[in-house]
Amino acid sequence: MAKSLGSSTNIIIRIEIDKSKCTFAQVAQTIGESGGDIVAIDVIRSSGTVTLRDLTVNVFDGSVGDRIVGRLNQIEGMKVINVSDQTFLMHLGGKIEMQPKIPIRNRDDLSRVYTPGVARVCMAIHEDPNRAFTLTIKRDTVAVISDGTAVLGLGNIGPRAAMPVMEGKAMLFKQLAGVDAFPICLDTQDPDEIVRTIVAIAPGLGGINLEDISAPRCFDIERRLTEALDIPVFHDDQHGTAVVLLAGILNSLRIVGKKLEDCKVVLCGIGAAGMACTDILISAGAKKVIGVDRQGALVRTTAYENEAWNAYAAKTNPELEEGALADVIQGADIFIGVSGPGVLKRENVEAMAKDPIVFAMANPTPEIDPDEIEEIARIIATGRSDYPNQINNVLCFPGLFRGLLDCRASRVTENMKLAAAYAIAEVVSEDELSELYIIPSVFNDKVVPKVRDAVIDAAYADGVARRRDFRDKK
Repeated sequence: MAKSLGSSTNIIIRIEIDKSKCTFAQVAQTIGESGGDIVAIDVIRSSGTVTLRDLTVNVFDGSVGDRIVGRLNQIEGMKVINVSDQTFLMHLGGKIEMQPKIPIRNRDDLSRVYTPGVARVCMAIHEDPNRAFTLTIKRDTVAVISDGTAVLGLGNIGPRAAMPVMEGKAMLFKQLAGVDAFPICLDTQDPDEIVRTIVAIAPGLGGINLEDISAPRCFDIERRLTEALDIPVFHDDQHGTAVVLLAGILNSLRIVGKKLEDCKVVLCGIGAAGMACTDILISAGAKKVIGVDRQGALVRTTAYENEAWNAYAAKTNPELEEGALADVIQGADIFIGVSGPGVLKRENVEAMAKDPIVFAMANPTPEIDPDEIEEIARIIATGRSDYPNQINNVLCFPGLFRGLLDCRASRVTENMKLAAAYAIAEVVSEDELSELYIIPSVFNDKVVPKVRDAVIDAAYADGVARRRDFRDKK
């Protein structure tokens, strides 16, 4: 049976049962028929006539929980007192907080961290602005910035609704790489205003992580910020996805015994992520990448209204293949999906070359249910955590920014991205490598240090590291 493509969570339902009118068996049956799974039962209070219980119920999404509650309320003698969602409870009051690194215990401490002692530190930075990297939080701090226009699979939901995602990313930065991150959601979708605002707040930051900004605006915003600032700017939806994708592709090719330069790659979804994935594949040696969108395969003999598509077509599809996905996927070695659910069909995979590699990365629902093609595709990867081979940006951005901050890089280079991808791939040893394990877990503690070191090496090689004697001091 194919597993659900929803997001599993637990809800806690507090119910009051009138024993003369209703039995617990009726309650359990209703929950099961509504799509829930009771995983725990706690009796809160019981008397001869009434019992109060907390039921922990596993559901695949919020709609199932709503359906369960609605049907329980229809049972005579049964009353729903309260419903608690464990996911919502984790977000109460936000998921992060600010803590001082040292306590202020007396007047002497106060005079050192604030006035009058702080004035000496301020003047030291005024005389040498580079000292901000050692004397302020700039050394370890980035901003995770979004305008809420392209959030996960939710689309343009605005800055307030985007904040839980940015908070979550800040948590991952801190826990995995010791990087302090401010979640910032801007209440504007004007690229000029976004650029001005970020430039204005940049002095206290060591890097900028752009997040969930829609294409094609994200390209212009990232380019302008990179030109205006002397700290690295990284749009994770583009480049983080690309880095982890390449790591997975490299290890997949090790299994099937093919070389990237010999492979026909079909990529579906020519947006921000799709373009970045194509760029890094070409940088890694891919010669034959064909991009497909709603209008079919992009080809340089056609003029598109979207200038980004024209630039994309100019560097891809060398044999000028035309038609829909079903046409150009014939004989392809690799399919990469960064589009939407249901785009890829079983017969498309059957038409691919021997040992097809399928990366169906649309979230939350992939381009095809992996269970439909498990006996056809040699290797399958998705963006989901409930299938093997999750292509997750978390494998990239913590270690990448840790490296950028540690060597005080002024920008992100293509070599850094390639180095990060190869580092992630190398975490999976020859003994571990298999069709079901081409990419390390996000909790693998080798990932961040390997990515960090690779990024630092690339920064020095590219001449963008400003902490020149850094490695000599280790």
